[in-house]
Amino acid sequence: MHVSLSHCRTNRTMAAAAAHERKRQREGNAAPSTAAAAAGEAQYVYLPIADALKVPGVRVCLFAAVSEIGAVVRSRGTDFTLTLRIVDQSRTSGISVTFFADNTALLPCVRSTGDVISLHNVVITMHYGEFFVTVNKKFSSFALFEGKVSTEFRPYQASMKYHGSKHDDGILTQTRMWLVYHPPGLKDLELQLSSIKSDSTFDLVCKVLHVCQAPSGEWIFYVWDGTDAPTTEFQTFSDTEAVPSVPLHLEGAPLPREVLCTLPCIGTVLRVFTNKFSKEILHLQKDIYWARFCNITCKHEFGIWKGTLLPSSRVRLLSNEDGSVVERSKMYDSRCAIQVHRQPMAGLHKAPDITDVEYKRAGYTTLMESLTHGQVTHKFKTLVRIVAAYPCQGNDLHSLVTGNYCLRLTLEDPTARIHAYVHKEDGVRFFGGFLTPDALTRKMNRLLGVPEPEEADEEGTPLTRNPPWVWCCLKSYRLDKDDPWGSRRYRIFGTEIRD
Repeated sequence: MHVSLSHCRTNRTMAAAAAHERKRQREGNAAPSTAAAAAGEAQYVYLPIADALKVPGVRVCLFAAVSEIGAVVRSRGTDFTLTLRIVDQSRTSGISVTFFADNTALLPCVRSTGDVISLHNVVITMHYGEFFVTVNKKFSSFALFEGKVSTEFRPYQASMKYHGSKHDDGILTQTRMWLVYHPPGLKDLELQLSSIKSDSTFDLVCKVLHVCQAPSGEWIFYVWDGTDAPTTEFQTFSDTEAVPSVPLHLEGAPLPREVLCTLPCIGTVLRVFTNKFSKEILHLQKDIYWARFCNITCKHEFGIWKGTLLPSSRVRLLSNEDGSVVERSKMYDSRCAIQVHRQPMAGLHKAPDITDVEYKRAGYTTLMESLTHGQVTHKFKTLVRIVAAYPCQGNDLHSLVTGNYCLRLTLEDPTARIHAYVHKEDGVRFFGGFLTPDALTRKMNRLLGVPEPEEADEEGTPLTRNPPWVWCCLKSYRLDKDDPWGSRRYRIFGTEIRD
């Protein structure tokens, strides 16, 4: 007899299912659903997950939603294995389902979290005090359906032994309607990189572009979602003119050029650190995947955002057809379609007229576009923040424009951070002439976002500085023709700080 989800929570149903299974096993017959399917009369008793847990060891049928997608890995033997987590209205915390197959094509390929799975002849088992659903290659079967209410009832993937029944459509409809109001995952905790906040925990749907191990032993995920992380402020003090230098990379050494050139040229690539090795790391090292990083946190170090996996964090793989993935891909395509939207989100339509540049009609280029440019020498116009300078005191700056010295500035945009130099011949134009040390200091403080002295409540009070977005012209060059990429440098030219 077919029983809907809303009518399966009875001891009679469970007892009948258990008795039927014991009788079938004693008689050594094939699954009755298989025989019935051959006669075109297949009918199944689908138990809610909570009720199925009460009859461990018995073959049951389940209809549930997929809340998490694991990585496909090779088992200790010759099989491939995949673990999904499924939920229904009786158990929103879910239960794990493990599949084994001779090749990956026989495993479920879930398009999106929130899709529905039908499982026939699976067994509830317990391991280390936790319940699991075990799928047996010999007698279990599955089918996957889209989770949206408006889609058809036909499965987009079904195993060879799976046979549905005419009554399944009603259960599928009920499950889809429940998902409308109870989608898997906590959407209110799901953020984009453009919305992250320091020291908060959240879920991040992102593309994992690269995974490597740092010299410290930590693993680093390089993740991206097409948006720009928020700009950060820097601490400074009112009793000193010095602005300390800042590193270009959180991971110490820069990425090899062959890896760097695979990264997107628009949007922030966040570094997420973890001390814990996982099978997802092994899987993500092999290819580029979208994933959901659950319950992670972020903070900024030296003005660079740093993600961290907590002990409670998890990494769940997503397919390219997952709803959140499709949404982010569309947003990124829309951003790329309009030239001005390629500019930093935080600086869009807000760049003050602090600088005047020579290449007014030149298009906008991100720092990452230049770093991955095919030639060592490259001229371009960009929109950046100047986050550090050396030297930055008035007397030293005066020596720069009157002697044979150079100024090193640290520039950043959402895609990268670089050093750029201002040489003597460009220094006079950069500062707008041969100015006094005090005038040079005022201009430099403007670029660095250093607050005016009167903004401090008292001497020595820590203040924050927020460098503004400024336009500048850059060109790259090499110091050593035998090592052009390793000796590549940037210099500022054709740029002047306005009064």
